[in-house]
Amino acid sequence: MNLKYFLSVICFCLTLALGGTIQALETDKPEDEGCLTKENIRGLSHYIVGVYSEDIGELDRAIAEYKKALALDPESSLLHLNLASVFIKKNDASSAISHLKQAIRIAPLSVEPHAILALLYVTQNQEELAAQEYTIALKNASRLEPKNTSIYKSLGVVYLQQKKFKEAESIFKLVSGLSPEDEESHFYLASIYFELKDFPGVEKELKAALKLKPDYHEALNFLGYFYLEQDKNIKQAGELIRKALEIEPENGAYVDSLGWYYFKTGKFNQALAELEKAASLIIDPEIYDHLGEVFLKLGDVDQARINWEKSLKLDPTQDKIKTKLQKLPDAK
Repeated sequence: MNLKYFLSVICFCLTLALGGTIQALETDKPEDEGCLTKENIRGLSHYIVGVYSEDIGELDRAIAEYKKALALDPESSLLHLNLASVFIKKNDASSAISHLKQAIRIAPLSVEPHAILALLYVTQNQEELAAQEYTIALKNASRLEPKNTSIYKSLGVVYLQQKKFKEAESIFKLVSGLSPEDEESHFYLASIYFELKDFPGVEKELKAALKLKPDYHEALNFLGYFYLEQDKNIKQAGELIRKALEIEPENGAYVDSLGWYYFKTGKFNQALAELEKAASLIIDPEIYDHLGEVFLKLGDVDQARINWEKSLKLDPTQDKIKTKLQKLPDAK
């Protein structure tokens, strides 16, 4: 027997045992003995044939069999989920979404239909809806596994991407409490506090992360760059950034940090060399902003303008770059 088919049947039977989709009705045995009716057996038979048909690629037959099973048990979230799976394979996103929504209506605390719906929304470039569904899926998963910190961290990252900083903060504080040795929770808390302009909090959390993992190169670079932006501990900042580069020498963000360190220490030619290397490694508006600053210090106004224009093209929302361009001597 095909392994996927066998596992699908086992999953269905487990669902039944846990009070799942196709209802147990009376047969010639008492209901409290857990016996199945003829209707229930027919529903299960249609489900099994549907799974098998889907597995061998007979998608239209699979749809027909799942619908027959659904007619016998219209409140089966599992059957709606299976129908959604087939419609996805047939590139019928509209029908798949409809069945996923039905599965969610029936079993709102489930994980899989929300997660699949999120992926479908991603393919349709509906990122906000995708994020909403993914958030619900992770919340539901956390209820099933309340001590699984990886689920919480995924949820926290989604909140960060949505700029829901207070929600993200509460999640990563929870992770830190559940797993005191988790250095990532401190790193993410530092990211949150940076966005909230809680700069003492940034430093505290990054130091906590590095205490747990001294070679945590993301935290090394973050703390080093943070010090540069705060114009404090400049020498230590250079040491931290160099340690990060020892671990990942071709990381464009770290090379940019080193270039910015040279800028802060007045070594403009060395800064230029590192920042040009960084620009060759990654495309980032901040690197071009830094290059603009270096060229201005070196007296090359035209190159300063060119790089700031590149930065603004990558991120047109940067008011600070617009102001810098306006202040150039011969700005148009």
